[in-house]
Amino acid sequence: MKQPLLDMRGIVKSFSGVRALNGVSIQLDKGEVLSVCGENGSGKSTLMKVLSGVWPYGTYEGEIHFDGQQVKASSIRDTEALGIVIIHQELALVKELSVLENIFLGNELGSQARLDDEAMYQRTAELLSRVKLDVLPDTPVRELGVGQQQLVEIAKALNKDVKLLILDEPTSSLTSKEIEILLDIVKQLKTQGIACIYISHKLDEVLALSNWVAVIRDGDHIATKAADQLTQNDIIGMMVGRELDELFPRESHPIGEVMLRVKEATASQHGASRPQVDNVSFELKRGEILGISGLIGSGRTELMQCLYGSYEGQYQAQIELEGKDISIRSQRVALQAGIAMVPEDRKRHGIVPIMGVGRNITLSMLGQYCGMLGQIDEERENQDIDEYIARLKVKTATAELAIKNLSGGNQQKAIIAKCLLSKPKILILDEPTRGIDVGAKYEIYKLMYALVKEGVSIIMVSSELPEVIGISDRVLVMHEGRLKGEFDHQGLTQEIIMNCAIKEGA
Repeated sequence: MKQPLLDMRGIVKSFSGVRALNGVSIQLDKGEVLSVCGENGSGKSTLMKVLSGVWPYGTYEGEIHFDGQQVKASSIRDTEALGIVIIHQELALVKELSVLENIFLGNELGSQARLDDEAMYQRTAELLSRVKLDVLPDTPVRELGVGQQQLVEIAKALNKDVKLLILDEPTSSLTSKEIEILLDIVKQLKTQGIACIYISHKLDEVLALSNWVAVIRDGDHIATKAADQLTQNDIIGMMVGRELDELFPRESHPIGEVMLRVKEATASQHGASRPQVDNVSFELKRGEILGISGLIGSGRTELMQCLYGSYEGQYQAQIELEGKDISIRSQRVALQAGIAMVPEDRKRHGIVPIMGVGRNITLSMLGQYCGMLGQIDEERENQDIDEYIARLKVKTATAELAIKNLSGGNQQKAIIAKCLLSKPKILILDEPTRGIDVGAKYEIYKLMYALVKEGVSIIMVSSELPEVIGISDRVLVMHEGRLKGEFDHQGLTQEIIMNCAIKEGA
């Protein structure tokens, strides 16, 4: 009987008595792609950490067999020696080193006395050609875009004679063209006999690439099925354990008077050839969800940073909130005015990773818990923490657990809770569902509608066109810093937005 390349049998992993994995078993043959799907917190990442040696042998129950032998790894170095390589969502490249130096870091050719620079240069050039990345080996990684850096990570894996490549949310920050290149490379690796485990919330990619789809829910292995026998709705149903009537639960809500007027917003970085935001004017109504669309680099995020006082370059704008002119030069001023923002990069700008979930929620509003002598009223603070954790359905063992230990979706809910604690009149959501699963997305959409029914106005920046059309009342489209179009959601299509987003000229 033929043995599979990978055979994980009955994997059980617990944290503080709570089971994160409950007897999960998966198999994979050479040259096949297995997509592992599940909501954030379902156990996908934990399973991959067991497989890749982050959680060493002896810290979990069950067995792993790879390429005909049992794996008893004590570290990632052990699994990489076997040919198992994982590329995490947060890339692990050293930005100040060159592409060559990153690829050979810790695996240099030559001797301690003298490195074989010529051999490493030639090998790097071959690897870059293999992943279709047209840069020189001595190019500093800091000069590469996110998509190019992703390809360097794959080249680095190929240099380690990879037999099984694990890709964790590889396309969450890529453009459509970069996604196309990456998917083509994975298909090529299949033809070379390299197996791949693919973790993604983008189910169209999952179905396009995979031979098999395994679904994990709350630590349990629900099923592994042939990808060509599944639809996106089939996968969603297994992931969430219920049928979602529709992915975007549009709800009717009253839209009131103009809440915010922005006139002639302009923002630029020193030495830049053109403004990142170029003379943009728009209005936002009370209880409205205003979608902002456009390609990466169109100025969407920079425009939002100007409204929130967090833009790091020079900016100016006439801003009128509830009929009164205001000048926003800091995030504190924005919060005091009633504007809160969930940032695009939640790990860099939204959380303090080592701090507890509760303190992350109250951090920006600690002043409201301080008494006359500067002492914090911890009882009142803890009451608010418990209330908002419950309201946002943040899955955490305790409020004291470091927020870095939560799934991406639950980190995002905690950041939204932090914003809601300030009782905002306007909530800016920049890529609110990036890298989170369909179940968590659905909950965030329902929350957005609950907020606008209460009179909160929402601005949502998103790269996902179905999301923009499915959730927004009105959509603005930007291109190279300028506002190119404004559309009502009725009758709006992805083609209309894309044609507007890519067009040149006024």
